[in-house]
Amino acid sequence: MGEPAGAVGRPSAREAIALVTDDFVGAPGGAEGPPEPDGPLAWAGYGAARARARELTGEDESVVHGTATIGGRPCVLVAFEFGFLGGSLGLAAGDRLVAAYRAARERRIPLVSLVATGGSRMQEGMVALTQLQRVAAETVRLRESGVPHVAVLRDPATGGGWATVGAGADVVLALPAAQVAFAGSRVRPRDADPAAYTAEDQAAHGHVDAVVPPEELRSTLSRWLRLLTGGRDPASADPPAPAPPPHAPADAAPPGTGWEAVGRARDPGRPRAGAYLDAYFDERAAIRGDRAGGVDPAVECGFGLHRGRVVAYAAQDGTATRPAGFRTVARLVRLAARLGIPVLTLIDTPGAANDAEAERAGAGPAIAEAFAAIAEARTPVTSLLIGEGGSGGALALAAPGNTWATPSGYFSVIAPELAAAILKRDATHVPATADQLRLRPQDLVELGVVRGIVTRGA
Repeated sequence: MGEPAGAVGRPSAREAIALVTDDFVGAPGGAEGPPEPDGPLAWAGYGAARARARELTGEDESVVHGTATIGGRPCVLVAFEFGFLGGSLGLAAGDRLVAAYRAARERRIPLVSLVATGGSRMQEGMVALTQLQRVAAETVRLRESGVPHVAVLRDPATGGGWATVGAGADVVLALPAAQVAFAGSRVRPRDADPAAYTAEDQAAHGHVDAVVPPEELRSTLSRWLRLLTGGRDPASADPPAPAPPPHAPADAAPPGTGWEAVGRARDPGRPRAGAYLDAYFDERAAIRGDRAGGVDPAVECGFGLHRGRVVAYAAQDGTATRPAGFRTVARLVRLAARLGIPVLTLIDTPGAANDAEAERAGAGPAIAEAFAAIAEARTPVTSLLIGEGGSGGALALAAPGNTWATPSGYFSVIAPELAAAILKRDATHVPATADQLRLRPQDLVELGVVRGIVTRGA
């Protein structure tokens, strides 16, 4: 892209850095641009435009990077200077991004990116665009090393900078009303809905984890750095210990019949996932969305502190789980595995959503993805059945060999009412069918499906 549009009034890179850091030490800038006066394309006036950008901003490139502390936690920090040619990416900016990613990987400290960019620099043509490939390669290496990356989307965050540095981060935060989109304001369709290009809309569709006001940004980043670095050393061969299952909130004897078990699980007054999470964690932060256009508000995922130890969590809230929920669970489990953090899942759903919208959104593939993520997890997963455990939609969150149940939970291959209907039994036979399904917690222990029944204070 070319000159910045509307850069006046936008916080500079240095102002953004000061907003979120305790301190910052900039890395040497290196080369100030392509060796040719007007760049690799000999674009007339490019050299002069760069000179004006340096005079305007005091920076010699669109990317500033170095080391910082946020809430006392060390990190490598990258900040885009939008006033320098619209924060656009060229060869020199790519060099700095690569240097920052490598520094985070080599020092094994998190990468924090403050993104404000209009895209790739047209005055450098395809040389500029190929910087996206370099960033993508460094993203892969950073993930493989187990080092987390948190991005903050400022205004604007568009083009390749959003599609690599921003969207490629493990946790994506955004400032209110920031323009967040692959298409910048000058290239999107004229009849496009303007709301689709905002941070708020990106969050609503699962691409941004949270929209954070500027005054809360430092504390939010501090919390995320604390939680994402709380796992074992990824270089260690020893896996972390499994998370203990939460206690049941009240003492209760196991249900006497299968139908009683179903009634307990469906009781609207019983504790839901939120009550378990509140009791289990001292603090927590949520990830939101499946990064594929969907959010399931009935599935909570994130990271929290349990007795000084970081545990990732995924919890169903008692309603039918939608495809976006399963994909978010898979995203959470895979991120936790990369960071060496154990996982806790709370199971509570009558089953997977099976309406037409869910089928079109890929219910089957999403459930398969959740099953696969837990099956391949390199860190231990602990599961607790706290309510209904309906069919594959519930089992997809269950850890093989490390699933527990509360006295108010049941697992079943199918709901008793549906089983009776399939067997052509009338409604009077539903309770007996529930007994035949052997879905009570104690039945599940005898069948080897769960390890045991968790009680209060156990």
